[in-house]
Amino acid sequence: MSHTRHNAVEIQGHSVFYREAGDPTKPTIVLLHGFPTSSAMFRNLIPALAADYHVIAPDHLGFGRSAMPPVDEFDYTFERLTEITLELLDTLGVDRFAIYIQDYGAPIGLRIASRNPERVSAIVTQSGNAYTEGFTPFWEPLFAHADDRAAHEPQMRALYELEATKWQYTHGVPAERLAFVSPDTWTLDQAYLDRPGNKEIQLELFADYKYNLDRYPEFQKYFAEYQPPTLIAWGEHDEIFGPDGARAYLRDLPDAELHLLDAGHFALETHGPEIAALIRDFLGRVSS
Repeated sequence: MSHTRHNAVEIQGHSVFYREAGDPTKPTIVLLHGFPTSSAMFRNLIPALAADYHVIAPDHLGFGRSAMPPVDEFDYTFERLTEITLELLDTLGVDRFAIYIQDYGAPIGLRIASRNPERVSAIVTQSGNAYTEGFTPFWEPLFAHADDRAAHEPQMRALYELEATKWQYTHGVPAERLAFVSPDTWTLDQAYLDRPGNKEIQLELFADYKYNLDRYPEFQKYFAEYQPPTLIAWGEHDEIFGPDGARAYLRDLPDAELHLLDAGHFALETHGPEIAALIRDFLGRVSS
């Protein structure tokens, strides 16, 4: 088994933490995490892939072990997080790679892919939206917050509390698989959220998320024109990004492989071995 290496590099004056495993001469897969977690969400997937792939999983700024400059010193938008991620890959000398996108990782990874199609060999999306389909009622207050931040901020702050963090891991999980979800997941995420200044960072990103939808036509044009090999492994019971968001990919990517899993938002917690097997099979057939 390949050991996971834990490193950090300075990007634009900020420390960016990343996990890395596998042989750098092998094909690379970049794992991009969502809210409210970090590269820790890939702690089990990384060793499952590292025998055959070079794996990199960064923490976005404001998450995990990466720097969290205050909001008056860094513009927390998905555009800026994309810049940081791309510069990290350039710094590490990673020229071509597959991407695994989940939640917040989707608008970051798809900006990179649509603007640099020659660099992305394949896409794995797991609750990573690129279409307006799939947005559940969960998003209504978040989009309202983008339009009137002061009025909706108290409701947004409730989403940073432990009960809400735990819910993200447990909703939609079949009763027989709940024991597979480690309490360490939401405990660690909550510890990061509770750091002074972090909730202000998350408020900025919540407000900015709505504007990712303006980029969806660009992402969809990229899909239709370049037909990147795409694997969709999605929790069918996800109440944040519903399964219609998974099915929508087939409109522009008719050859994409769709797998709806008996899982919720963090499907890796309950279906990690199944997803790892799907990825290994998929990338083994399509990576170049």
